[in-house]
Amino acid sequence: MSTADATRESMRVLPGPLQLPLTFLTGKPLAGQRPVNLSPGFHLTTAVLSMLAGIALSSSALVLGGGWLPLLVPGWAMTLHGQRNLRMMIYHQCSHRNMFGRRRLDAAIGYAVSSLLVIQNFERYSKEHVADHHAVHHMTLRDPTVQAFLVSLDLHPGMTRRQMWRRVLLKLVSPRFHLAFAVARVRSFWKNSARAEKVLAPLLYGALAVAAVWTGLVVPVLVVWFLPLIFFYQISNTLRLCVKHTFPAPDATVRRGKEYFASLTNAIFIGEPAPAPGLSAGRATAAWTRWTLRMTLVHFPTRYLVLTGDTVVHDYHHRYPASRQWYDYVFVRQQDIADGHRGWPPYTAEWGLVAAINRVFDSLSVADSEEFDIARLRSVSRRELFAAFDD
Repeated sequence: MSTADATRESMRVLPGPLQLPLTFLTGKPLAGQRPVNLSPGFHLTTAVLSMLAGIALSSSALVLGGGWLPLLVPGWAMTLHGQRNLRMMIYHQCSHRNMFGRRRLDAAIGYAVSSLLVIQNFERYSKEHVADHHAVHHMTLRDPTVQAFLVSLDLHPGMTRRQMWRRVLLKLVSPRFHLAFAVARVRSFWKNSARAEKVLAPLLYGALAVAAVWTGLVVPVLVVWFLPLIFFYQISNTLRLCVKHTFPAPDATVRRGKEYFASLTNAIFIGEPAPAPGLSAGRATAAWTRWTLRMTLVHFPTRYLVLTGDTVVHDYHHRYPASRQWYDYVFVRQQDIADGHRGWPPYTAEWGLVAAINRVFDSLSVADSEEFDIARLRSVSRRELFAAFDD
């Protein structure tokens, strides 16, 4: 039994009603677990409802004030969760024309999401994502993910894991970094955006600004919507970027084929093994208390706020980017394993955000310094450097 299977199977001792929530928390089903049938509409609806509920809860906290202000935290979390699911799952699938499989409808949703979140405009993202992030340019200097590492995060081959962690953590609390990120989002949204986006975004945010000024609610609007949209969103974006893909090994002479492309992406499961059976009453109580606290306070926020939606099993998407069953992501990946992964090499995974980031940092540390030399960037890509902030 693999480590991934063993970790998830250790949770089988918990009551049955907890197993489905644990599957979506960890990203890993139990062996033989019956799948649930979700849908694209389910994911779109829950993302929107999460934002609306978060806005309502945060607004209520501000109105009630005093001891109710701590409710801002779950309100912000729900708002951010909805925003990130719209970006990382809905917008992403629309860019592949794979959301509902209807070109105009998927494009309309893409325009709406880019306008609402102020991210790289839909048409340009779709073209760059498919042409430069998938296929032969995956994890080369032309790949937006690589550019984000080299330009936005200023991480390079030869740096140690410790140096990379320090640089990223400092950027997460840097006002300069967040301002540059926010400006980059606006520029990448506006440059060559579609007419629909040029109309929708100014109309949406213009109306919000007028309403906020007219009602005297400028500060509440900034707190309830713009704080999650800018500061929290960009922290989530950066941490997610750090686990998307590993860099190719410097001795990888063959840069094509299923073995190579599969080696650049792994699943990131969330959680840790449940306490082993057979402990004394006192030890069992302490172990289960610790496990519950870590699952609730460490692993759940990681899943809910950073590795949202299908990002835990992003490796399945890179094997089957046009899969029409993407919305059942957890179970279709598991079924692919059961089916023998159809000509692809075995799947790989890390448990936990920190371990996944370490894996990526270590791959960059030993990557070919000449191949990933930032000085070569302009000679191989026409993409503006400001666009490297988008994921």
